[in-house]
Amino acid sequence: MTRVLLTTTSFQDTPGPHHQQLKDAGFELVVARGPLPESEMLKLVGDIDAFLCGDDEITCAVIQKALPRLKVISKYGIGLDKVDVKSATEFKIPVTFCPGVNHTTVSEHCFLLLLALTKNLMEQANASRAGQWKRMTGHEILGKSIGIIGLGRIGKEVAIRAKAFGMEVSAFDLYWDEAFAHGYDVKRAKSVDEIFASCDVISLHTNLSDSTRNMIRKDSLAQMKKDAIVINCARGELVNSVDMAEALNTGRIAGYGTDVVDQEPPPKDHPLLSAKNCVVTPHVGSRTYESVQRQAGMAATNLINALGGKKPLAQANPEVVIG
Repeated sequence: MTRVLLTTTSFQDTPGPHHQQLKDAGFELVVARGPLPESEMLKLVGDIDAFLCGDDEITCAVIQKALPRLKVISKYGIGLDKVDVKSATEFKIPVTFCPGVNHTTVSEHCFLLLLALTKNLMEQANASRAGQWKRMTGHEILGKSIGIIGLGRIGKEVAIRAKAFGMEVSAFDLYWDEAFAHGYDVKRAKSVDEIFASCDVISLHTNLSDSTRNMIRKDSLAQMKKDAIVINCARGELVNSVDMAEALNTGRIAGYGTDVVDQEPPPKDHPLLSAKNCVVTPHVGSRTYESVQRQAGMAATNLINALGGKKPLAQANPEVVIG
């Protein structure tokens, strides 16, 4: 029987037809609660035919130990920074993923974080629950400028919603979609530094790479307005947590709303958990019933197709021929 290691918790916890897909395929499921570090993955692999994974560390060592039985890595979600795609390609293991399934949900979450910060939601709601009637003065986002770094699917959805709120939108992306920008009146920034220096809100939607890691750090924070707010629904490692916490605690910027941190789950003494004007949610920006079922269905279909020798819906390393 084909054995599949299933580690993504939202796939497991959310009801939907994706469970029946795996059952009908006749797989034997080995279930773990991810995201798992390399050390835990190494304990589980060896007699597994496929991974249906989330943000688990699938390193070269993990892939090598999984051979020769491993046939497919099906990523639940979009980001592939935790998967050693280069090594998988070298060992002719197809890596599939799920683009285009969570842009609505994640973009909505960005505005949840932004509005929570601008309206002082957390402090006032917590005070009310504690029996206090704490009334604070917030800010409108109408007329404010938002700079989007990464104008892909999610960045575009953020731009559309920002325009609906009456915000002025600018963006930076190496692969510029002029038709979209023209249609939604999105100004093209010449650099990320231009966005850092000019925007009231900075929303991160770029992938994690050597060039984007610690994109937000002491020197970039120093360029920002003192009333700037940074929103991060991409990857925690885009932001240097120590530098961000210091900027918040000293009033260098006004707020940070993030769905991701550089270590998940974060330790109790993580600097962002006690920083001023910081809202941290536990990487749930894409976790809605609607989005989970889309992602899970696509991940399951990719897995079934690839194991069956058929073309998956989306493959990160198409040079690995399937079938």
